[in-house]
Order: sequence, then structure tokens, then C-alpha cells
Amino acid sequence: MTSAINVRQRCRLFVIEEEFMLLSISLILILGMFMGWICRKMKLPALLGMLITGIILGPYGLNLLDGSILGISAELRKIALIIILTRAGLGLDLSGLKKIGRPAVLMCFVPASFELLGMTLLAPKLMGASVLESAVMGAVLAAVSPAVVVPRMVKLMDEGYGVKEGIPQLILAGASVDDVYVIVLFSTFVGMMQGEGASILKFVNIPISIFLGIAIGLLIGVLLAYFFKKMHIRDTSKVLIILSISFLLVVMEDKLLTPITFSALIAIMFIGIGLQKKRETVAKRLSVKYGKLWVAAEVFLFVLVGATVNIGYLGKVGVKALIVIIGALVFRMFGVFVCLLGTSLKRKERLFTMLAYTPKATVQAAIGGIPLALGFTCGDLVLTVAVLAIVLTAPLGAFAIDLSYKKLLNR
Repeated sequence: MTSAINVRQRCRLFVIEEEFMLLSISLILILGMFMGWICRKMKLPALLGMLITGIILGPYGLNLLDGSILGISAELRKIALIIILTRAGLGLDLSGLKKIGRPAVLMCFVPASFELLGMTLLAPKLMGASVLESAVMGAVLAAVSPAVVVPRMVKLMDEGYGVKEGIPQLILAGASVDDVYVIVLFSTFVGMMQGEGASILKFVNIPISIFLGIAIGLLIGVLLAYFFKKMHIRDTSKVLIILSISFLLVVMEDKLLTPITFSALIAIMFIGIGLQKKRETVAKRLSVKYGKLWVAAEVFLFVLVGATVNIGYLGKVGVKALIVIIGALVFRMFGVFVCLLGTSLKRKERLFTMLAYTPKATVQAAIGGIPLALGFTCGDLVLTVAVLAIVLTAPLGAFAIDLSYKKLLNR
């Protein structure tokens, strides 16, 4: 009799927990999209509304989210990152990158490297972080946001501003590769924080892992193009196949114990590029499908990042964090200036490129919470700085682009 009562009680608890999870998912989607819509009406990036939703619903706010959702938050953020990288690969125009030449290649890593350097110089003095903790923080901050930059550069190309000089194409190409470069550096620094050491081999592995990732991704992309040509299946099934392969690549990279590894995230992006080169029409259709997936992934990504922000900790480090973020951005803008040396761009065009290359959002949201999830002592600090960087640079960067492009660029 007692065992039967216990079973019934467990069933009730399971139903209650399941209902609470469903309630959490509905609150994330409905309120996240609603707050995003309000921000768009105010000419602000929608992701700000989603971040605010997470802060309100999260454990440091009203605590309305189920713990099991927060428990898999890191995995959900990784899926969102996979979706946006695949979408970038499917839409990246490598021929445009070749036309622009040297500055486009430099923009892929020089500004991010300068910002990382700025963070490692400023954070130890102003925030008391170690050099390695500062490097992790710098790697989180150093990426530019495709979520803010890409739609605006597409708009510029549609309207014809700066197209002859190749400015929107330059920013688009740089932003697509810059993210992957930063994520590889972040993975390396996190490995060092976990006690893997700062050996020369670790740094040698960075370019090797990038090249291996490119080779593996291109090979898989070409093979998939051939497979899709022979096997006539729905585009939705193709998306599921690519997603499954992407998840396998991430797991393989995590499980590899060899000194030399490959970058799964770069491989994922180059799957899209390889597919695009062999089956362009299919790549375009799949890019549209991934765009639809991103609608839901974006809401989950930014709401869940907002939910992990400790408001109390934000109050403690707010002013110092702002100074560090602004200082690192100055380093980044100088990095962009270095990339444009020797080009025929005018001063006002260089100024626009420097401003357009500052917004933060997607990568910071995707990886900003990882140090905290791994139990690093700097976890709260890294996440707080990442969220502050999004809140500061996403709207200001968007405004800077929207208000200046007609004045600074030629049509």
C-alpha cells in the first residue's frame, strides 16, 4: 500500500516538474520575443529585450525558470552557436574576400588580437584578475557580433553605400571569420585554466587546429554536396543531417586526447562553405532554413544568458568593468586602423569601419557563461563583463552604423 502511494506521489511530482519546464519554455519564448519586439520598435537590437527577459525571469530576479532548463543552458547555447556558424558558412562569399585582399584577411584576426592584448593589460590592474583570467575574458569579448553587424551590412549593400570601396563586404567577411578565431583562442585559454599548461605545443596547435578544421569541414561539405545530388531528400532532412554531423564533430573534439586536435567550430562553418561551392542553390535554401532555426535559438541564447547574470555582482564590478570594456574597445579600433593602412579608403570611411566593428552580442552570449559553468573563480566576473559589453556595445554600435553610414560612405 505504502509503495503504491509513493509511486503516485512520484508521478505527481514528475507531472508538476514537467509542467514547470513547459511553463519555463513558454515564458522564455513569449516574453523573450515580446521584449525583443518592443526593443525593435525603439530602434534597439532585439537581443537587449531578450537579455532583460532573462535577468527578470532568472534565479537572481523572479526565479520563474525551471532548474532543469538552467541545467542544460550551456548545451543550448552551444547549439545556438553551431546554428549561427553553419548559417555564416552557407552564406559567406569567399570570392568577395579574395577581391578585397589583404585588409580582409587582417580583419579576421588583428582587431580581435589587439582587443585581447588590451584586456590582458587592463584587467589585471583594474579588476585584480590574473593574466590568464584576463586572457579568457579578452577572448570572450574580442569577437564582433554577426547578429548586429550582418543585417546592417546587407542593408548597406542593398542601398549601395560603400559597395564600390568594398566596405560592407570587408566587414562581413572579417566578422564571419573573426568569431571562429576568437572561439579557438578561448578554447585554448580555458584548457590552460583547467591545468593543461601553457606549453609551446598548445600555441602551435592553434594554427594547426584551424587548418585541420578547414580541411575536415570542406571535405565533409563536398561529400554532403555529392550525397545530396545523388539522394533526393527534403531540405529539412538535410538540415537534420548537417546538425547531427556538427554535434558529432563537437563531441569528437572534446573526446580527443591527442596533443594536436582540430577546431570543430571551424569545421562546422566550412561544411557550409564546402556545400556552397559545390551546390550553391542547395546552400541558399538551407541558409533560409537555418535562418528560421535561428529565430528560436536566438531567443533561448540571450534569455538564458540573461538568466545567469548575478545582479548583485554586477553592482560590485560595474564601473571598473565599463572602464575595461571601453579601454579594450580603443585597442580594437586601433587594430582596425592598422588593418586599413595602405588602402585607398578615406579618413571618414576608415572611421566608419572602426565604428562598425565594435558591437558585441552573439559570441559573448554563447561562451560568456562557460567559465562559470566550469566552476572557475573568475566565472562571475567573465559573465558580468560579457553581458555589460553586450548591453553597452550592441545598441551603441547599431546606432553608430545607422546614424553615420549616409554621412561617412559614398553611394
